[in-house]
Amino acid sequence: MTSIFDQNGRSIACTVVHAQPNVVTQVKTMDSDGYSALQLAYGEAKVKNTPQSMQGHFEKANTAPKRKLAEFRDFELSKNLGDLVSIDEIFTEGEKISAIGTSKGKGFQGVVKRHHFAGIMQSTHGQHNRMRAPGSIGASSYPSKVVKGLRMAGRMGGERVKIKNLRVARLLPDQNLILIKGAIPGHNGSFIIIEK
Repeated sequence: MTSIFDQNGRSIACTVVHAQPNVVTQVKTMDSDGYSALQLAYGEAKVKNTPQSMQGHFEKANTAPKRKLAEFRDFELSKNLGDLVSIDEIFTEGEKISAIGTSKGKGFQGVVKRHHFAGIMQSTHGQHNRMRAPGSIGASSYPSKVVKGLRMAGRMGGERVKIKNLRVARLLPDQNLILIKGAIPGHNGSFIIIEK
């Protein structure tokens, strides 16, 4: 995260995203695939770590193996196989975007952190080590079971998250950087997908 100043002098908290130019590795059309889309590749990968089927896929696009692939339906730019797509071709400052990524994994968490339970909120009247407990989890003789989907302690984070209505604060195409107003999912250095 960083902060920049707008025209009125207000400080805006931004996330800096390094977005190298992506390579078009597949062009899908209505005739061949039943829908129109572009497949973009990002990040360099070693040949020894790339399966042979994917090596052939990248050779068709006349590019080195890449780490990540993403498909974008109804891409507004007309591109050919092997073309580069840079950030200034797609995004403009001030427009709204969505960021998709994997959230930070937080391990096994209790109900207070995971589901925002309040806890018992008192330490008197015979309470002992019950301040952050979930409380009762089931009904009486009917239905005589714990209902599916009951909020309990468990693993938290590490899920695919999409945050909508983020705003492009600034574009730096010469450095391949996008400054996005606010926070995006994932840890530092993680891969995210940005779409309009």
